[in-house]
Amino acid sequence: MRKVLLLILPCVPALAGEYAVLHNGFRIQAERHEAAGTMIRLYTERGVTELQASQIASFELDEHVAPRPAPAPAPAAEPAPQPSPAELLEQAARRNGLRPEFVRSVASAESALNPTAVSPKGAIGLMQLMPGTAAELGVDPKDPAQNADGGARYLRGLLEKYKGDPDGVRLALAAYNAGPGAVEKHGGSIPPYRETRQYVDRVVGKYLNEIKR
Repeated sequence: MRKVLLLILPCVPALAGEYAVLHNGFRIQAERHEAAGTMIRLYTERGVTELQASQIASFELDEHVAPRPAPAPAPAAEPAPQPSPAELLEQAARRNGLRPEFVRSVASAESALNPTAVSPKGAIGLMQLMPGTAAELGVDPKDPAQNADGGARYLRGLLEKYKGDPDGVRLALAAYNAGPGAVEKHGGSIPPYRETRQYVDRVVGKYLNEIKR
């Protein structure tokens, strides 16, 4: 019966992936086989091996299933675009009940809308917050969004402080530039510092131009 089996099997086209099982127990993996007279040719990855048909007991299909290829990694999500300095200032202004044009005018005079600006005195960022002021406000002055929000909040507090004065807006700007102590030192009026007076005029002028557009 074994010889008959050997004569029949070589005539059947082999499926891809099989084992030739020898009488001595060895197994040879092959892609396919074919009969050539009394010889059996085994087509393996390394080439062709010929064996006497009498050496082979049977053929077995290779049931190994190749693993599925790993799915392609999903493309990395593009980082969300960061708001521009002008957008950060507008958001901060609206959160604090101020006109965006006013806050933007202050930031323009303070830093020219440069979020990385640092003054010789140590003021930082868009709204040029001093480290001590930033700490009181609980913000990181090096973070543009926090800097904008802290500056707008500080400006809002100064406007509230001087809202009963007819010149309250200009006093708030003077206090933002020179500090509330300087305003109090000069009897609740704009300090006679050239830099502070030019600053107040520059912010007011820019604001008026902004709201005319």
